[in-house]
Amino acid sequence: MDTEQIAQRRQVVYWRLLTSMFGFSEQGANFEHMATEVVSELNLPQLILDPNISIENLLHRYPELEADFNNPIIPQDDANEAETATLRRGLVFSKLLLNAFGPNTQTGVVTAQQYAQWLKDVGFLEKALGCQPGSLRGQGPGIGKNPGQQNQGQGSSQSGGMGAGLGTGGGFTVTEEQLRATLKALEGELIHRMALHEVLKDDRLASQLTPSMALVEQLLREKANLSGNALKNAKRLIQEYVDELAQVLRLQVAQAVAGKIDYSVPPKRIFRNLDLKRTIWKNLTNWNPEEQRLFVDRLYYHHTAKKKTPTRMIVVVDQSGSMVDAMVQCTILASIFAGLPNVDVHLLAFDTQVIDLTAWVHDPFEVLLRTQLGGGTHIYAALVEAAQKILEPNNTAMVLISDFYEGGSDQVLFDYIKSLKESGLHFIPVGAVTSSGYFSVNQWFRDKLKELGMPILTGSPKKLIQELKKVIVS
Repeated sequence: MDTEQIAQRRQVVYWRLLTSMFGFSEQGANFEHMATEVVSELNLPQLILDPNISIENLLHRYPELEADFNNPIIPQDDANEAETATLRRGLVFSKLLLNAFGPNTQTGVVTAQQYAQWLKDVGFLEKALGCQPGSLRGQGPGIGKNPGQQNQGQGSSQSGGMGAGLGTGGGFTVTEEQLRATLKALEGELIHRMALHEVLKDDRLASQLTPSMALVEQLLREKANLSGNALKNAKRLIQEYVDELAQVLRLQVAQAVAGKIDYSVPPKRIFRNLDLKRTIWKNLTNWNPEEQRLFVDRLYYHHTAKKKTPTRMIVVVDQSGSMVDAMVQCTILASIFAGLPNVDVHLLAFDTQVIDLTAWVHDPFEVLLRTQLGGGTHIYAALVEAAQKILEPNNTAMVLISDFYEGGSDQVLFDYIKSLKESGLHFIPVGAVTSSGYFSVNQWFRDKLKELGMPILTGSPKKLIQELKKVIVS
């Protein structure tokens, strides 16, 4: 086949993808027939066109395709590469997109097995795009990043489009942010269409569910309607997700928060703290060349004592439905900081009412079970109650997590926040500590708080951790 013929066949594959994706198989019968011929010409199995078979099952039947689905589909700069290779990649990527967004996601009722299989298929799509497992669903580094690279959160915008590496042509670009938001919305829709109550009653079906933010959100919404075995399985899934996320966040906190050395405290004179290099250097004048010995008349030790100024941290979390992702992550962060020495953490959640969850701050799982998603947003009332916990403003950090769509007067709320800042309080406004998806924050507050020198944080939890570090270790 010459270049023009391959380009025509590639167009057939893409048009067939579109007709299958949107359920126009009857209107696209010609594309289906031509795509079948293309597959035959490349000596690929016809099942690669079937949107109903999972990628896992496809590879089980045809293990020779494992390299195609387990390696990233990236732009090729090799001038000697056969044109047919780009056509083969186009077919593989077509299968990946169909399984992630196609007919299997459009059924009226979603089973636990369908959901579990969808998660696996999305995992193959992540591999193809060079992502870490779970990253497109907000659980790891994004496109083109490795685990050692920091995820830039919502601000990232990848230039590589969905068609990258599949052949020549301008096409269109889908950013990582858009792809993550779409998958997050789709996952939420799949879980919403799942007969979750019935699935949770059955231990076998419940074991097929993979903990995710979308699943946790749905479980938190429905927890009041669950009982018996269904409630037990729901709690297990929430606990698994909390533990998994806490492990990641705990590492980030450990890397960021370390107290400064307190040189006013004399070092402990124990062997573990011995500064051997300094001891040798300071005693070099005692070197005896005749005896070839160094006589030490003074030992030097490392200072290890850290400054231990007690810090009070007051976390005020919006528990309205739009804030679930931020609420879960900040609740876990609060529990981690509460475990640090000399950090006194208080946790309040609010919608139109305010609830003090400080008694359970060490257990994010219990905190989440005591929240009630939904309702309005009365931020001013929450801050007034939180302010009762301030003892020393200069040694207190107040973290407000909200979308800043106040149920009352924006100006009254802003004036109150300004007065808190002027009192010496370390006020940290957070619009979204989220792992994926789009997020809306009141633009008026964005502008006004930025003028005050307190820009609203959004994106990776690392931003909040770094801000808290400034207060805790200062």
